[in-house]
Amino acid sequence: MRDLPSATVRTRVTVPLRFGDGYTVTGELVTFHGLADGQEHVAVVLGEPGPNPLVRLHSECLTGDVFGSARCDCGPQLREAVERIADRGGVLLYLRQEGRGIGLYNKLDAYALQDQGLDTYEANAALGLPEDGRDYTAAAQMLGALGIDALDLLSNNPDKAGQLRDLGLTVTDRVPTGVFTTAQNVRYLRAKVVHTQHTLPLTELTELTERAERAGLAKLTERTGLTEMTELTAG
Repeated sequence: MRDLPSATVRTRVTVPLRFGDGYTVTGELVTFHGLADGQEHVAVVLGEPGPNPLVRLHSECLTGDVFGSARCDCGPQLREAVERIADRGGVLLYLRQEGRGIGLYNKLDAYALQDQGLDTYEANAALGLPEDGRDYTAAAQMLGALGIDALDLLSNNPDKAGQLRDLGLTVTDRVPTGVFTTAQNVRYLRAKVVHTQHTLPLTELTELTERAERAGLAKLTERTGLTEMTELTAG
């Protein structure tokens, strides 16, 4: 790993986790001293990590992770990542990078501009903010403190893998996440492909969402390769 400022483990604590759909698992939450950005990021160790663990870098999203917002796919991605990592063994890094690093209030300002027709990246630019302001130096430090220098990365975002490699980590494989669509977030997902080259099947997603809207469905959730859909009928 590249010579980074050293970080050390501060505290390890076991926490039973329970999600809204009833899924439960026990994770070990780890905090750190010496992270480069001074933020209170947390690692969640799940299952039995091997020499090449599955790792997810999950940026905090209050609206999606806590309130279940349908404008993004963050909440379902978090839920999926915890189970997949627990099954295989690995680490979820919960990073305090709300709004791709611009903060909660700025993110909500950007939402207001999106309601006027801009996409998520255009809205950030209109506010004079970066399209994606996230830096993963602290994530690399956290992995180093946990003794991880090679990993499989659970992500559709090539920038995450690129930054970790630039920081000296070996990303053996980039494992795609499921794709979670709603009528409200398909434009957001399309923007990820256009602006930051996320690996998402947008043509199929758009068709599925339009079909859901025509059928009067309240929500269309797509998981794992466009083969498993859960439909909740309105009313």
